[in-house]
Amino acid sequence: MPAIEVSGLRKAYGNLEAVRGVDFSIEEGEVFGLLGPNGAGKTTTVEILEGYRRRDAGEVRVLGHDPERPGPDFRERIGVVLQQSEMWPNLTVRETHAIFAGYYRAPRDVDEVIALVGLQAKADARVKSLSGGQKRRLDLGIALVGDPDLVFLDEPTTGFDPQARRAAWEMIRSLRSLGKTVLLTTHYLDEAEQLADRVAVMREGQIVRVGTPAELTTTDLQTEIRYRRDGEDVVVRTDEPTRVLAELTSAAVARGEELEGLQVRRPSLEEVYLTLTAEEDEAEVEA
Repeated sequence: MPAIEVSGLRKAYGNLEAVRGVDFSIEEGEVFGLLGPNGAGKTTTVEILEGYRRRDAGEVRVLGHDPERPGPDFRERIGVVLQQSEMWPNLTVRETHAIFAGYYRAPRDVDEVIALVGLQAKADARVKSLSGGQKRRLDLGIALVGDPDLVFLDEPTTGFDPQARRAAWEMIRSLRSLGKTVLLTTHYLDEAEQLADRVAVMREGQIVRVGTPAELTTTDLQTEIRYRRDGEDVVVRTDEPTRVLAELTSAAVARGEELEGLQVRRPSLEEVYLTLTAEEDEAEVEA
C-alpha cells in the first residue's frame, strides 16, 4: 500500500479553486518533492494530507487513514515541519523536545534527536535566544522526536546557511535509509534535485508533471552540446544528443581534430520548473 494516495482532490475558497482534481501517490520509503510557485496549491494540498484542512471532493489515504477521520495512531505516525511556528520562548531546546516527546508512546531519545538536527551546543539555550536557522532546526527536531513513519517537511531549510542546509540534506537522506517516507515542499530546486526520488510540479491547483528529476530533465528541454572550433564557441541544442554527439566526434576524428572544450549538458530541474511555470505567466499576460 502506498504511504499516500490522492485521487480527484479539490478545494475551493469561495470562487477561488485552489486545488483542482489533483492525483498522485507516494510509496513507502520515498522522498517526494512537491514544487510550484506561490498560490499553486501546495500548502492547501499538504494541509489536507496532514488532516488540518477539510477537502471539498476527492479521495485521500495517508498511511491507510482518511486524514479527516483518522484512527487513534495517525498523529503518532506523522511528523510535521510547518512553514512558520512559535515555540515557548522561555523553555530550553531540550525542554521543548522533551515536552513533545511526551506526546508519544515510543519517542526517540531527546538528546539523540537534538544531535541529529545539530543543536547539541544549544541544548540548554532558551528558544528565544536561537537564530532563525536554529529555530528551523528545532522545528525539524520536534517533527522527528516521535519517530514518525511519514514526515511532512514544508520549506525545512528556509533560513539555513549553506553548511546547515547540507547537514539537513544528510539528515533527510538518513530518514530515507531508515525507511521513512518524506513529503518535501521547497523553493530550492537544487534541494529537490538532490533529495527527491520523484517530483511533482503544481501550477494553478493542478499537477502538471510528475517524475524522477532525471525524467523531468530529459523531456521538455533540449540537451545542449558546446565546443570550440577555430576559436569560436559552437552551441548545438538537440533532442537526440547521442546521435548528434556521435556525428560531431566522428567528423572531428575524420579531420584529425579534437573538439576543444566539449561539454554536454542536460537541462537542470530548475530550468524545467521555470519552463512549466512560465506557461502560467504567459497565459496571465495574454488574459
